[in-house]
Amino acid sequence: MYRSHNCGELNTSHINQEVTIAGWVQKSRDKGFMVWVDLRDRYGITQLIFDEQRTDKTVFEKAKSLGREFVIQVKGTVIEREAKNKNMATGDIEILVTEMTLLNAALTPPFTIEDETDGGEDIRMKYRYLDIRRNPVKNSLLFRHKVAMEVRKYLSDLDFCEVETPYLIKSTPEGARDFVVPSRMNAGQFYALPQSPQTFKQLLMVGGMDKYFQIVKCFRDEDLRADRQPEFTQIDCEMAFVEQEDILNVFEGLTRHLLKEIKGIDVAEFPRMTYDYAMKTYGNDKPDIRFDMRFCPLIPEGGTFEPKGFPVFDDSEIVLAINVEGCANFTRKQLDELTDWVKRPQVGAKGLVYVRYNEDGTLKSSVDKFFNEAVLKTWAEKCNAKSGDLLLILSGETNKTRTQLSALRMEMATRLGLRKPEVFAPLWVVDFPLLEWDEDSNRFHAMHHPFTSPKPEDIKLLETEPGKVRANAYDMVLNGNEIGGGSIRIHDKELQSKMFSLLGFTPEQAEEQFGFLMNAFQFGAPPHGGLAFGLDRLVAILGGQETIRDFIAFPKNNSGRDVMIDAPSVIDGSQLNELHIKLK
Repeated sequence: MYRSHNCGELNTSHINQEVTIAGWVQKSRDKGFMVWVDLRDRYGITQLIFDEQRTDKTVFEKAKSLGREFVIQVKGTVIEREAKNKNMATGDIEILVTEMTLLNAALTPPFTIEDETDGGEDIRMKYRYLDIRRNPVKNSLLFRHKVAMEVRKYLSDLDFCEVETPYLIKSTPEGARDFVVPSRMNAGQFYALPQSPQTFKQLLMVGGMDKYFQIVKCFRDEDLRADRQPEFTQIDCEMAFVEQEDILNVFEGLTRHLLKEIKGIDVAEFPRMTYDYAMKTYGNDKPDIRFDMRFCPLIPEGGTFEPKGFPVFDDSEIVLAINVEGCANFTRKQLDELTDWVKRPQVGAKGLVYVRYNEDGTLKSSVDKFFNEAVLKTWAEKCNAKSGDLLLILSGETNKTRTQLSALRMEMATRLGLRKPEVFAPLWVVDFPLLEWDEDSNRFHAMHHPFTSPKPEDIKLLETEPGKVRANAYDMVLNGNEIGGGSIRIHDKELQSKMFSLLGFTPEQAEEQFGFLMNAFQFGAPPHGGLAFGLDRLVAILGGQETIRDFIAFPKNNSGRDVMIDAPSVIDGSQLNELHIKLK
């Protein structure tokens, strides 16, 4: 037995007990006649004391040679500390060591294993196994475990069954590039790693499993960012004999359960918002509703702006404003900074118009020479602005302007501290378009995936106005992040064939790609639908963080590389020959 207790559990109730603990040396303080060592494991830190008068001489000399991150086992007696540390769970006691075993010496680590480390992200990624010893990363992984266990508990209590689906599958178009795996036994053929278990969970419904879930790895070969990894984890779910309302109720319940059990928060309501309303009011389909700043159209939709000799507005499809409450005191320097911010390539606006609604009731604008105070007053009224508020205005092509103003809205919320991580505002976004037109390929693409069912009342439009068909689809949004999405699926072979045709598949292509699913539908497919939550992102939001990396044990960097194990890497020529692959 290497330990009778861990390094986080000893307290005054253990005084005078003989204990054995093991762990890593956090730090050592040698005072000549006395050596103190902080010993750390996953559970906490316990202070050890080696006393020249009371500790065996050999053990005492060993203690003097201990370095950072040495792995040791000690036996000793728990005693009360003279100088207590109220910042430590074990701060009232220490262990007077009688025996010590050096289990493993250690090199000096390349960064300090402390909460506030001196190591940059690159070096910590390279030595991730050391970074995991730090409390911020360790606690993030434990937090992830807690969330996953609560998910399993909630779904299992509702009679969901966890079923594993394969990782080596057929390549099917799902919106992103596949990672492919060559087959040695089938020359010239490839598996793909699943972007999701979509077709398999539908086949499980055909198989009568009724309620399925899986916490599963998914793979997408796409450009990366702070909240995206090439391999990520989904809470994947599917249900048979359900309508949209049934699914929303189940997963609204799951979200309530997680917020209550993990954060101690009761959520009063889950508002619902149509996709169309979200785009017109917030400029994106995952709006953050912890704060207001809704879009205010200064030109009514489909209307025109009365020409004033100001081409920025006169030549625009749309003129939109947001009302930033209490910010009329922004200086010219701050407003110039915001103008530069929206002109960045990442946002792409040509400029920014502002209107200050001063405390004395006057209005001051960057376009005073074109619009008198009476016009500015009407703008303020449209936006429900009051004295002390600031209007920020963008104009141009409709979709681009909405996207740009959405980015500005989030930036203002960040600068004003309105995106509070301890506040949670969930939201359902519903009634997405079924299809979106792609100018490059000159055809429709599925906005979600080819198996999403249209709204029953819109099926008649598939032949005449497919762009107007709404999907029986829904997204769960939390604090401006899409944490999950799903749909009612097509379970009728004829409707599925029509969908493939709209997406540009010939009957032969549809059979080659999805024949297995279409064949299964002929054997009695039930109505079914589902939803998948992104576990990495969900955990990060619940943990109050913007990035998902600290909640993943061994993440990749922005180039998709694991710098710790140096992957991806070149493989041996003999392996390529076995796989029937020749490199250019």
